[in-house]
Amino acid sequence: MTVKLEDARRVIAAAEAKADQIGQPMNIAVVDAGGNLVAHVRQDGAWIGSVDISISKAWTSRAFDITTKDLSANAQPTQQFFGIHTTNDGKVAVFAGGIPLSRDGVVVGAVGVSGGSGEQDHSVADAGASAF
Repeated sequence: MTVKLEDARRVIAAAEAKADQIGQPMNIAVVDAGGNLVAHVRQDGAWIGSVDISISKAWTSRAFDITTKDLSANAQPTQQFFGIHTTNDGKVAVFAGGIPLSRDGVVVGAVGVSGGSGEQDHSVADAGASAF
């Protein structure tokens, strides 16, 4: 099982709707079970610098099967995963906006969102994940 293009388009559409609702242009990325990019959208006005960040958030969520919000909490100084962002050639993103996508209890991909505050990014990613 993995994320197909049809799935990715549905996730992105739901995430875009949420981004539009809150008035914050976003970059939205969806990866498959292997962490490979399936689809990406940069909404009009979204930061160019957030393209790679959204992809990294999706990859990180899939690589560790955890939301980047939860990973972030565990990556702070004195926490168990402090320094994790320096691994995997710097691909690990440790701020909110990445959420694993599951089917029948198995993680088969992830969505990553970047372009707003951590709270905004997570809410848009959550809207996308809910459509999966």
